[in-house]
Amino acid sequence: MIHVQSLSESQSEFLNLDARCEWSATNRSMLALKVFLLALSLYIDSAYPSSIQVPLDLHKHKPRTLHGRFLHITDIHPDPYYTPGTSQSKACHRKRPKKKSDKAGYYGTPYSECDAPFRLTNYTLDFIEENWASEIDFVIWTGDNARHDNDRKIPRTPSEIYTLNRSVAERMERIFLHRGIPVIPSLVGRQVIMTFGVCWHAFFSTSKPLNWSTQLMRVWIICCSVYTMLTVITTGPNSITNEYASYVLFCMSLGVQLTLPSIWSHFIPFPYLQVFQRGAYYTVEVVPDELAVISLNTMYFYDSNKGTWMYAMSCSPADTCTVVSGCVYTARDDPGNLQLDWLEVQLKMYRERGIQVWLSGHVPPSPGNYFSECYVRYAELALRFQDTILGHLYGHMNADHFFFLEAVDLVPKTKFKFTKGVGLYETLLNDFSSLPKSSNIVMDEYAAVNVAPSVVPNPYLPSFRIFTYNISKNAQHELQGALKKKKRKHGHDRGDKGNKTTHCQIEEHQKTWICHLNDPWHSDPDSPSRSNQRWTPLGFAQYYLPSIKDADKSHPPHFELEYVTYSVANLHPRKGLEDDFQYPIPLKHLPTPLQNATTSKSKYAPYGLADLTIESWVRLARRLGDSSHGKLRKRFRKYMFGGGKEGE
Repeated sequence: MIHVQSLSESQSEFLNLDARCEWSATNRSMLALKVFLLALSLYIDSAYPSSIQVPLDLHKHKPRTLHGRFLHITDIHPDPYYTPGTSQSKACHRKRPKKKSDKAGYYGTPYSECDAPFRLTNYTLDFIEENWASEIDFVIWTGDNARHDNDRKIPRTPSEIYTLNRSVAERMERIFLHRGIPVIPSLVGRQVIMTFGVCWHAFFSTSKPLNWSTQLMRVWIICCSVYTMLTVITTGPNSITNEYASYVLFCMSLGVQLTLPSIWSHFIPFPYLQVFQRGAYYTVEVVPDELAVISLNTMYFYDSNKGTWMYAMSCSPADTCTVVSGCVYTARDDPGNLQLDWLEVQLKMYRERGIQVWLSGHVPPSPGNYFSECYVRYAELALRFQDTILGHLYGHMNADHFFFLEAVDLVPKTKFKFTKGVGLYETLLNDFSSLPKSSNIVMDEYAAVNVAPSVVPNPYLPSFRIFTYNISKNAQHELQGALKKKKRKHGHDRGDKGNKTTHCQIEEHQKTWICHLNDPWHSDPDSPSRSNQRWTPLGFAQYYLPSIKDADKSHPPHFELEYVTYSVANLHPRKGLEDDFQYPIPLKHLPTPLQNATTSKSKYAPYGLADLTIESWVRLARRLGDSSHGKLRKRFRKYMFGGGKEGE
């Protein structure tokens, strides 16, 4: 196997060649080519030795001491063109505005459409490294790591996207992987840009003369990549998935393989590299044989991609592309359907092995975000494997909120009751207020989705979350206590329901997923998602940067605790249990009032949740749905929009 860890200018010429490769299918020619390439592999291996570590092969390491915490970070959006003092109307790139309030801030500009300066990105990651890197077990990183393409005078390029993603990935690697902490990133829309035809042309075009060693590398790359793409390019691998995974170009008939370094090569476990290249989704056992995180490619589900060619994700070398159909039942080779088929297999295997799972991705699964058929399939899997899935963690929306996947979404509708012109906050309150009464609710029919706020102050305040989870091997944990275009809505349609049997007798409905999802559900009130035990999520602390607007070179901003989901009592040990108590949030990371064990009530703990089980989320939703809880609603809205206004 050839490993090329870094390429010189001459070596990297293989990325810009204008050539075609024709090779004979006869045994003699193939044998000659195989001998030639194997000789070449020996030459390159001796000339450019390297030792790329097998990514996250945790089974080969000693068991780690768990802290019972993990980081969820999302939507970093670093912008290399951000310039302090420039105009917000120019994406904070140029022009000095007359009004001080319109000027770009030194560390970033909250409540604007400007992305994050490198100064903010570095400050955030430096803070996390200094304060949390030694306190967590793994990192769920749900994108988005390139600036928005919102400046026509400085269009975003593929090279810039890859460079920004690579820069953030290298920081993540240095901060976490070097400490043995797994990092699970998710691919998002802004991390890809080109059609396959463009990539192919860029890959094989050059105007520079090539030396003999580069010519040999060209033959190797072209032959291997042509064979690979012709056989498996239907949904990948392609230039995009290869850019994020390690470049593993298989020449199956030659029996040889070339591996090149790439953006996420150290994050993706070796057994899943080929899966990632096909669709940019994969899974990591963050605690081997016990706890896993699945990273999904939500590009295939996101209805904003409707009718697109999904960039390069479904194209052949001849630019014969399969349009993303949105998981329709009749398109079984649709990339979204293939991913959900894969997800179903993973969940079945993890359930059989007794492994608990977090699902993660960029765009959250809601009726307003996903193609309707993708949403139905995802929701059905979430409920069918409720006893295996601990929770669903996403980003993209930049607004702090939660919502439910419900069984009500899996039955036919006869009437619709959506209200036009209602924002996210009102939609959620309407949703929560229509939940069944406590005596009538069936917890088997719910799954909670958590959407985290972003690091980029576009349009709110920089934030990140530290989750805690139960690592006790006992049945119960000691923390258990008191408990401008029309947009589709993100809430649930609670209109009148039709009869599924009658509905599915109609021919046009027979080709929808609702009429074919009839597998029994694995719901268990004693599972970790429903009852506090080992692996149950217990809560999170959210940190934010309220002082960013006024910060400057002499007065840097400071991350502060915004709120915790726990009850105040659960932040400290009960009397007599001090010696064995695992603090959910180390006292040094709490404000002074919460460090005092005698504190019984705090503005930092408005929710007072015993844990993050489904029942706890439903109880909180019911309280928010009750108009008499005006103070709680006010807090919820403040956290959702970082103290600003919706869509500011």
